[in-house]
Amino acid sequence: MSILIKNGRIITSTLDFEGDLFIEGEKISALGKNLSVKADQEIDASGKLVFPGGIDPHVHLEMPFMGTFSSDTYETGTRAALFGGTTSVIDFILQKQGHSLYEAFNEWSGRATGNAVGDYSFHMAVTDFNEDTRKEIEALVNQEGITSFKMFMAYKGALMIDDRQLTGLMTEVKKQGGMVTAHATNGEMIDFLVAKFKEEGKLSPLYHYLSQPEVTEAEASGRFADIANYTGCPAYIVHMTCEGALNAVRNATRRNQNVFVETCIQYLTLDASLYDKGFESAKWVMSPPLREKKDQQTLWAGLNQGLVQVVATDHCPFFWKQKEMGSEDFSKIPNGHPAIEHRIELLYSEGVAKGKISLNKFVELTSGNAAKIFGMFPQKGTLSPGSDADIVIFDPLKKHSISAKTHHMNCDYSAYEGWELTGKCEKVLLRGKVVIDDNLCLVEKGNGKFIKRNKVSGKI
Repeated sequence: MSILIKNGRIITSTLDFEGDLFIEGEKISALGKNLSVKADQEIDASGKLVFPGGIDPHVHLEMPFMGTFSSDTYETGTRAALFGGTTSVIDFILQKQGHSLYEAFNEWSGRATGNAVGDYSFHMAVTDFNEDTRKEIEALVNQEGITSFKMFMAYKGALMIDDRQLTGLMTEVKKQGGMVTAHATNGEMIDFLVAKFKEEGKLSPLYHYLSQPEVTEAEASGRFADIANYTGCPAYIVHMTCEGALNAVRNATRRNQNVFVETCIQYLTLDASLYDKGFESAKWVMSPPLREKKDQQTLWAGLNQGLVQVVATDHCPFFWKQKEMGSEDFSKIPNGHPAIEHRIELLYSEGVAKGKISLNKFVELTSGNAAKIFGMFPQKGTLSPGSDADIVIFDPLKKHSISAKTHHMNCDYSAYEGWELTGKCEKVLLRGKVVIDDNLCLVEKGNGKFIKRNKVSGKI
């Protein structure tokens, strides 16, 4: 099957021109002005933007958490991602303490294989680093193409590892050509504050926010950067939310250290005033929590300064009934919110359409940088001959609104209910096949492929 996309405004991290794009099979074959080729199908993209399919490197599908599971499966979650222009996701495998990394890999692969609608890869979250774990890392990198390893500096007793384990993990991952990513918040301090508020009878969702003040993230981000600097391991901080944490990265640049930073669409668009809505605020209980207006300003500036390289979602949805597990105790509210479908359209509407970021920066943040950082470039994240034909045809003028009644995520509420957006994904192609067209999904579960990733360079 060959497809010619004609007369579109073609955007990558570096390109911006009106022209044509020719696809043969699963790959992009050529792009340029007035291409003289014959195709099985032609798509007129006049007045539309044509850019690479998005990569969301931070999602949690069917994730076990607090005795339940996040509500999007690999089928529903990757399908919703496609509707929103995200053609590839990277999910997190969670090692169980006392069990091997490969046991977790096989469990997560079993959930995804044959069920994903869009393409996917995995990070490995290491929750029990020991000599046996260390020996598994080489095979995961070289045989499975899993080249990023996450660690948690919070959730003591479940996910958290200490600085000794972190140092050992970084040393081995660097040796094997991988990267360590961090949930960088001070778990000990957070646990103290949670216990304090509960003892005082302060149990509403507001105290989830107050138990994770900015200092907990700033301190942990600085400590993570320091240990990465000592070990020389490529480092990436996930879901950064605040000025203090970004200043820790700024300080690291003074010693010529490169620490990659990801923020999430909610931290650019929502703020802590939403924790003043009684139990309805549980919709926005996530970790780290939403922050202040000044933190939003810092993050938008960080995008343009190049200090923040990726906008992800930390997509981890739960039904309202699941959220109600914490109706009497904020510490029992499952953490997370639905966003996988809205990232690209929200960032365009709030960023590009409002003049906060350029179109090239938009593509960097939604696909290009993630592909480079996580060893998927140039297969993914760009429009160039030989790359996978993962493409979004986007109407930059289309007005629409977000609602749980119309979204495709497996969640019965929206964190952005009623938001009016400018710009909509009209058609989405995955590996040369039209998968979304006029708000219809044209492929079934099993269409998605696992993407083995290359070793990382620590550079983009």
